[in-house]
Amino acid sequence: MTNRQNISSGTTWEAIAGFSRAVRIGNVVHVSGTTATDENGNIYGLGDPYAQTIYIIRKIERALNQANAALSDVIRTRIYVTDANQWEAVARAHGEIFGTIRPANTLVEVSALIGDGYLVEMEAEAVINTP
Repeated sequence: MTNRQNISSGTTWEAIAGFSRAVRIGNVVHVSGTTATDENGNIYGLGDPYAQTIYIIRKIERALNQANAALSDVIRTRIYVTDANQWEAVARAHGEIFGTIRPANTLVEVSALIGDGYLVEMEAEAVINTP
């Protein structure tokens, strides 16, 4: 793959687990599962699925920007939640940002995420529209 670009967030976990924050190949960008973890390793928005979702989407946006993409290029999101009863807060946050973009979306309840306190994790796929 001659045109592969790995995007790093700089965390030690990328090297340990062997993954990239995002990968761009051609005009396609895949963003790894993203949680509401700040640059110091703290969980943002403890107990608040809406706040975690907004924070996550902004982290995804930064990764996309590093790949010369934007939220408007997102064609698919996958959201994992630890409590499906909180779907409305997550959906509201997603809708506030992606309301006019309208990517395909999946929301799934899982038994747990990477650690206590994480309520939401999200992946994204983008296709950069090149003229």
